[in-house]
Amino acid sequence: MTQTAEIVTFRLTDGHTPDALAKAAAAMEPFLRAAEGFIRRDLSVDDAGLWTDHILWTDAAAAKAAAAAIMDAPAAGPFMAMIDGHSAVMRHATVHLQQE
Repeated sequence: MTQTAEIVTFRLTDGHTPDALAKAAAAMEPFLRAAEGFIRRDLSVDDAGLWTDHILWTDAAAAKAAAAAIMDAPAAGPFMAMIDGHSAVMRHATVHLQQE
């Protein structure tokens, strides 16, 4: 089975801090852990303020199902409210190599 990476880049809306976003992201953990196919998540920000939410899934179907379901997940509301929707870009990619 080929793993799928969900990569979302975005900027914060005005008035939100990195700490607040990280706290809201952490509150989504029960949703992600309950989602079929979830493996891991990394959330990072660069010096220019561009965030990357990188979630690893067992396969593309699991990634797409979770992406659709998250819009209705109450735990995701605070996190989603901090994202500048016009800046958000989501894509799914097949994983060919993992190193730790």
